[in-house]
Amino acid sequence: MPGDKSLSHRALLLGALVGETVPVAGLAPSGDVAATAEALRRLGARVDLATDTHGQLEGEVEGPLGEASDVLDCGNSGTSLRLLCGVVAGIEGLHVLSGDASLRRRPVERVAVPLRAMGARVEARGGGRLPPVVVHGGDLRGVVYRSPVASAQVKSCVLLAGLRAQGPTTVISPLPSRDHTERLLAYLGHPVSSRLDEDGHEAVTIEPGALRAAPVAVAGDPSSAAFWLVAAAAGAGSIEVRGVCANPTRMGVVGALRRLGAEVGSTLTGERAGEPVATLTAAPASLTGAALDGRLVVDAIDELPVLAVAGALSRDGLEVADAAELRVKESDRISVLAAALGALGIHVEQRADGYRVAGQQRPRGGIVEAHGDHRIAMTAAIAGVLGTAAVEITGFEAVATSYPTFLADLRGLGGRVEVLDAG
Repeated sequence: MPGDKSLSHRALLLGALVGETVPVAGLAPSGDVAATAEALRRLGARVDLATDTHGQLEGEVEGPLGEASDVLDCGNSGTSLRLLCGVVAGIEGLHVLSGDASLRRRPVERVAVPLRAMGARVEARGGGRLPPVVVHGGDLRGVVYRSPVASAQVKSCVLLAGLRAQGPTTVISPLPSRDHTERLLAYLGHPVSSRLDEDGHEAVTIEPGALRAAPVAVAGDPSSAAFWLVAAAAGAGSIEVRGVCANPTRMGVVGALRRLGAEVGSTLTGERAGEPVATLTAAPASLTGAALDGRLVVDAIDELPVLAVAGALSRDGLEVADAAELRVKESDRISVLAAALGALGIHVEQRADGYRVAGQQRPRGGIVEAHGDHRIAMTAAIAGVLGTAAVEITGFEAVATSYPTFLADLRGLGGRVEVLDAG
């Protein structure tokens, strides 16, 4: 699998905060990761990357960071923008962050609120809600911030700012979220404290301080692996996916597929930069149906679109709740998913915080508009693999932001692909 995108962003960002040369390897060769690399260069870092023999990125990153020399263009990457807000909040000077049309529709107040509480001046369009974002950084103080959402991006943003704050910084979330930032901080010699309260709230505390240099190797992306696991479990054939990040907070797709009745195997094979690595397997199964909510939905949030295809092909269907976060991804993924699968004859009932898709619905042929969302585009492709006729996807170029070799891998697995003339 391509390197995990979330880990790739963090490898570059934390590597640039070390102040010494940090070797990096296995980074995702995606547009989102390229945006983070270029933003760090505009902050004064040296970021030298090249493609390795497996198509991943490897090289070096070295700080220190200073005031941005130009607008930090985050492209389509919400992770780049939100985490960089935390980084630049601790850097004296003025920093402007923006991105493409899709990113400029995604909310930023969830990171602006805690950064303002820490002493940063943060301004944004639309009454402080939308990019571009202007951050006047420096002179931060530690706070205790109660986040209204369980978001790894919010938590990571505040923790990165806390590295340069005066005094400890604590983020309290209603549920645990991905802990990639905490693991990499610990790997680079700066452990954070974390506890889970009796009410299920997660509290993570960081003290200000320095990081130490160490090589960072990135594990494979479980969100990309999810497309092949769903295709296999729903009948396309058996699959073995190696080198995948098996962080428990990223295994939601495995838990969801098992709840649907699939047999998904996971065998730990090692560790990379504090993250467990595994080989995942799946084979055709008689999917029964499931209801997903709570922590499992948080852990599978990016995989919920393609899981809808598995739900449609199951006996009883799939119901998803507690997934309002889907409304503020690269698109409103609930409405766009419903339109995409609807174009293929699959009815998806939209809910405010999720969806319900009835079972025993096999995709038919049709034309799907991706609306600039890479996961919708790849979900439509998997529907085509499992359906009764060809699926045409417009806007498929969005896939380059996360999984640029998707079509090559699909062909390698026996899928039939035709790239149409854009004209």
